[in-house]
Amino acid sequence: MLKVRIQQQHPMPLQLKLECGQGELHALVGPSGSGKTSALRTIAGLRQPSFGHIECNGQVWFSALEDGLAKSINQTPAKRSCGFLFQQYALFPHLSALENVLIPLQNSHQSGSEKNALALEWLDRMGISDLAKRMPSELSGGQQQRVALARALARQPSILLLDEPFSAIDTPTRQGLYKTLAELRSDLQIPILLVTHDLREAALLADRITVIDKGIGLQTASPENLFRKPRNSRVAELVGISNLFYGEFNQGKLRWQDSSQVFNVLDKNKIPANSVVAWVIPQSGISVSRIKSANSLSTRVNEISTLGQIAVIRFSTLDGNQTIIWEASSAEIKRLELVVGALSEIELDGEQIHIMPIRPINDPRRFTSSIPK
Repeated sequence: MLKVRIQQQHPMPLQLKLECGQGELHALVGPSGSGKTSALRTIAGLRQPSFGHIECNGQVWFSALEDGLAKSINQTPAKRSCGFLFQQYALFPHLSALENVLIPLQNSHQSGSEKNALALEWLDRMGISDLAKRMPSELSGGQQQRVALARALARQPSILLLDEPFSAIDTPTRQGLYKTLAELRSDLQIPILLVTHDLREAALLADRITVIDKGIGLQTASPENLFRKPRNSRVAELVGISNLFYGEFNQGKLRWQDSSQVFNVLDKNKIPANSVVAWVIPQSGISVSRIKSANSLSTRVNEISTLGQIAVIRFSTLDGNQTIIWEASSAEIKRLELVVGALSEIELDGEQIHIMPIRPINDPRRFTSSIPK
């Protein structure tokens, strides 16, 4: 089990709290420069936070209190036993694949033949033992990444840190590495932290996702909960939720911005009365029909983008001119006779509406007096 609680101010702010269990894959996502790689480097001991606590399998790697009264602990990177896979592989160009994997075994007490056998075993697990004598320049990007992964695991680390490991390889190669990573998770049973800018990748691979922005961990949740219930409007923006709106919430009643529409929404008594809020609704909460009902919204089809068998439709409401994005099959589009300019009726399921503060949860200004434009 990896437990991280760190905070620093320089050279860039970093405030992060997360846990990652044995065999769990935890993804860190956020925009460029948000602090994702800095978090990995801090965990690995390549940089030191101002204060906090880092613990792995009961061993304290770093500990320093904010008041500085207690004795601090700061284990060296070598003692932290991290397998670190970098985005650019970082293979030594003058060494063969086998020699690269042997590097972390140099200081072990094993004999030369035992080290060679272990390095070959890891290359075999990566499916590239036949490439042991090749130089990095003779390997494809995917093969280089497998060598780098074998090297990271050869020392039998306590945790595995992956920094954008799949960003520079093509899709078929990436799919193969996804499969290899899934097999390793099952076999190794160690915490794995993955930094990625690809939300689809994070949702596919991760048990939990932490969203980071400007060095601050905004939310940690399972992929499903993250997309259905983002903590605040900034998280919703960062994870690319298409139907993000604003309104005023008052005791279970949500009034849509620039519209007379009011929805009944579950009130958890966490948001003050008459607060401006952001809100989202998943695709499952949107129904499209040709027939008007008591609760439907009259809309016009503005745009239809067809992607194979899936179409993305942009509707604008006649009341308030809000844009609603809906995804459906090509067959459904045909059944509903949806064409650009056509009028349609949309119902939004109030039970699936998720309201949230506009600003991050740790920002005291999160309840504002006006709706963002």
